[in-house]
Amino acid sequence: MTPFIAPSILSANFAKLGEEVNAVLDAGADIIHFDVMDNRFVPVLTIGPLVCQSLRDFGVTAPIDVHLMAEPVDNLILDFSKAGASYISFHPEASRHVHRSLNLIREQGCKAGLVFSPATPLTWLEHVIDDIDLILIMSVNPGFGGQSFIESSLAKIATAREIIDASGNDIRLEVDGGVKINNIREIAAAGADTFVAGSAIFNSDNYSETISAMKSEIMLKPIDN
Repeated sequence: MTPFIAPSILSANFAKLGEEVNAVLDAGADIIHFDVMDNRFVPVLTIGPLVCQSLRDFGVTAPIDVHLMAEPVDNLILDFSKAGASYISFHPEASRHVHRSLNLIREQGCKAGLVFSPATPLTWLEHVIDDIDLILIMSVNPGFGGQSFIESSLAKIATAREIIDASGNDIRLEVDGGVKINNIREIAAAGADTFVAGSAIFNSDNYSETISAMKSEIMLKPIDN
């Protein structure tokens, strides 16, 4: 599967968000990652569907990857699908009926994803693997940008890759948290194909050079142990 770089707008300059998004897309980004936090599921409040709609109205046509760190999720699924989301992912702990929420996403014409925090087991996948298009492994605890990558996440990524391969389904494996140039090759070698990076891209001096370096590192996998 073609690797995707997904800059997280959580680290962008919101005073000129449309220009920032176009800049990272022009620099080689593949999709835009959209962190939705509700000050309940996580202790931070960020952005909602109106911002997603504003990016579409601004002319952004690239896929928008919405990560819901919020509860409950079903109304937000409806709102973000109407606002132009391409992918919508949520944490299983945030829905009382995970299967129903996943299918609600697909019914709206979006790709459905399930998100696993560092302490959330992958056993949920036993029941819904045929109902998802994306698995998102959090390599930090959700809620804040700029955190360091949790090394034990590599084993979890590898296990998720095995589950995907055994299913025979076309499912993206995304990683979010502490992804940088100096560790993205190791993350890719563990099995990821979609890489969320916020501060590593938006805080860099040159978006194009940073994204190009990330893609070059991905192409160098596997890593010799």
